[in-house]
Amino acid sequence: MAAFSRAALDAAANQHEVTLTTTGRASGKPHEVTIWIATDGEKVYIRSGGGMERDWPQNLVAKGEGTIHLGAESIRVKPRHLTDPEEARRTSRLAAEKYGSYVKPSEPDEPLTKGETAAFELIPI
Repeated sequence: MAAFSRAALDAAANQHEVTLTTTGRASGKPHEVTIWIATDGEKVYIRSGGGMERDWPQNLVAKGEGTIHLGAESIRVKPRHLTDPEEARRTSRLAAEKYGSYVKPSEPDEPLTKGETAAFELIPI
């Protein structure tokens, strides 16, 4: 399985915002969106604060791939939608460490937040 370069992981840790390019599920045209990104130093995660109702997560799932722009690299990725609640909550904790109190992880006895329902691990292609 492919892995992110150290430079890409460092960019994921240090860049405040990154650009994700998806392909429109209806139009077939490329769409760019600026998003937040988090990493645990080995894996890269993105999440949509607006949940799965937003276009970009729907496009990402429909096409099964996108391109993330990290530092000087543009990397084709496939998404792994995080359906395990604890794994999804972990992305919120990572994002909260990076972005502060704006990100509020749900507690184990609470429903997942919209962002947690639209959390993805990105896997380089």
